[in-house]
Amino acid sequence: MATTKKVTYCYIKVPSRAGQGAKVLAALNDAGVDLLMYSGFPIGGGKAQLDFVPRSMADFRRVARREGWRVSKNKKAFLIQGDDKPGAVARLVGRLAAAGINATAGQAIAASRKRFGMILWVNPKVYRRAAKALNAK
Repeated sequence: MATTKKVTYCYIKVPSRAGQGAKVLAALNDAGVDLLMYSGFPIGGGKAQLDFVPRSMADFRRVARREGWRVSKNKKAFLIQGDDKPGAVARLVGRLAAAGINATAGQAIAASRKRFGMILWVNPKVYRRAAKALNAK
C-alpha cells in the first residue's frame, strides 16, 4: 500500500561543478533543515538545478536568505511512499493515465525493508485532478 502526500518544493540553480551540491546540503544540515526529498541534475549552460522538499519551507528559506541563494517560487509535487512490490510504481502512474493526466517527471527508488519512495511532478493545471487520482492527502 502506498501513501501519497501533496508537497511543496522549490529549487535553486548552482554552477555545475564538483562540491556545489555538497556545499548547499552542508549549509542546510548545519542549520537543522530536515529534507523529505532532494534531487540534483544538470540543466545546461554550466548550471545544475537542485530541487528540495523541506519539512519546513520557512526553515529552508531562512537558510537560503542567509546564504544568498536565489530560490524559485514554491511549486507542487507528490511524495509517495509504500511497500516495494512489483508493479507498485506502474499502478500509481497508471492511475494518472486512466485520468488522462501526463506525468511531467518522476523519480522512484527502492529503500530498506522492502519500501520505496517516489517524487512525482505534474503540470500545475492538473494538480488537483492528479491529487484526486492518486488519493493524495
